[in-house]
Amino acid sequence: MAKVIVLCVMLFVAVFFFKRENWYGQTHENGTHHCGIGHKHGEGFSIDFYAYTSKIRYWNPTFKVSLSVLILILCIALNNSYVSVIVIIAMAYITIVKGELPVHEYLSIMTIPIAFIIVGTFTIAIDFSNRPLGQYNLYLHFFYVFTSNAKLKEAIFLILKVFAAISALQMMTLSTPSSEIIYVLRKAHVPKLIIELMNMIYRYIFILMDVYTKMKNSAESRQGYCDFKTSCYTFGSIASNMMVTSLKKASSYYDAMEARCYDGDLIFYEEDKKVETIQIVTAVAFIIFLILLWGFTR
Repeated sequence: MAKVIVLCVMLFVAVFFFKRENWYGQTHENGTHHCGIGHKHGEGFSIDFYAYTSKIRYWNPTFKVSLSVLILILCIALNNSYVSVIVIIAMAYITIVKGELPVHEYLSIMTIPIAFIIVGTFTIAIDFSNRPLGQYNLYLHFFYVFTSNAKLKEAIFLILKVFAAISALQMMTLSTPSSEIIYVLRKAHVPKLIIELMNMIYRYIFILMDVYTKMKNSAESRQGYCDFKTSCYTFGSIASNMMVTSLKKASSYYDAMEARCYDGDLIFYEEDKKVETIQIVTAVAFIIFLILLWGFTR
């Protein structure tokens, strides 16, 4: 248990270190630190941007999707903290070293799920009572907020398991374009309606994000967030404009699809990518290693 806690601390320290270095480098590169107005790192880019530039993009998509889903299932089924730590390290290695994704980009992407995981498990780690309980408690005049070593261990185990599962899925999404993932789902005989809705919704999310980014940058350049009252007014204006813009773009994109002979089927170019023997052998060996690790440490 102590080793797992040390690994967790090292992981979060590494995340903090790289995020701090990235911020420090950007601040000194520009000479000044801009507060409130400025370009946010990675703003306006979709996940497909990283997928298309990944060096493992040319791996067989069926192999990548199958591997990530299988590892996801193992993380949940085995329910072992050691397995989770190995999966996190292995998925980061594949994405950063093999895929040549910059470390700060990977950490920036993983920061969002980490925040949700920590907030979600916070309710597991603490509890409330009208009298002091557990090893650690805090009196807040009307009640006690307490926790215990058992609750902290449970929260850490859950964070590791969920983060490992997310790492497996991120390995897939950061190296496989959405069109190839949809191609794999089509081969798996997922209903056509679900596939097409998923594809159109996925594409449209990033279109709206791009529109929102431009509106927000335009508002910031005009001091639209200088105080709370102005920020509320700007937010309302952007929200109403987003509604109108989304309807206009939906109509124009549907017209563009009909102009290209859309008859209810979304057809994409599908490139045949062979699976190398070494990839299959490595994947099988890794799966066996995870199962053996679970057997020795359960």
